[in-house]
Amino acid sequence: EGHLQALRQAVEQQQLPQVAWLAEHLASQLEAISRETASWSLREWDSASPGLAHWQRKRIQHQEFERRLQEMTAQRKARLAQVTRLDEQQTLQREVEIYEGRLARCRKALDNIERVLARLTR
Repeated sequence: EGHLQALRQAVEQQQLPQVAWLAEHLASQLEAISRETASWSLREWDSASPGLAHWQRKRIQHQEFERRLQEMTAQRKARLAQVTRLDEQQTLQREVEIYEGRLARCRKALDNIERVLARLTR
């Protein structure tokens, strides 16, 4: 709500750079909310169920996380290729590095899950 109010004020005062930044920020927040609601069904599955089914659900959940992280990384890289201002480039580069770190941790977790599944299905 605070960002929306700030956007309204910036529009009224015709502060175009601030309007652009706030609009983009709000759009990113809405995308994040949308992604979060899409993953709720995966979280519902994550009960403390024992055995193979639990690990299969964990694998599906992490595969979805991996897909989303790949999308977010690709989006930031595409934006990075388009921006010309140094501060925007630095911000986007930091975001790309953060998402790549998360992606690496997600893939490591997926590898661990696959090993557990392999042991359970021997």
